[in-house]
Amino acid sequence: MSDLTPRSTSTAPAQADGDNRYKAVQAKLSRLGKAMEDAGLELESLQRSMQATANDSGDIAQDIANAQLDPRFVVLTNAVETALSGAARAVRTLCDTAQETADLTHETRHTHSRLYGALDDIRSTRREKTPKPGFFNR
Repeated sequence: MSDLTPRSTSTAPAQADGDNRYKAVQAKLSRLGKAMEDAGLELESLQRSMQATANDSGDIAQDIANAQLDPRFVVLTNAVETALSGAARAVRTLCDTAQETADLTHETRHTHSRLYGALDDIRSTRREKTPKPGFFNR
């Protein structure tokens, strides 16, 4: 039997809050990328399980037909195979999307680091306070 319950009851991997400091954004992107990779792995497992169950259903339908049981059961079991195969394809698409999102998240994290990492190093190592945003626009 399939285990469809969530494995953790924690909140989202990267909380959407107002903390947009460099290190906070880097941490959020890292957590999001890891969560998407984990989701992709679990979706792959689910897809394989669903496809195996669909294949088993097809074999069972053949066994039912060979046993000359009521043809209605063959039709119903074949319908289960078709439905599971379609669901497995949809899960594969979702898995691919999760992996693409993880890749883009890591790319975004790298780009963010490249663009703002040096600035954060400068700002975090000096003793003077940094002016508030918009101070120099006067």
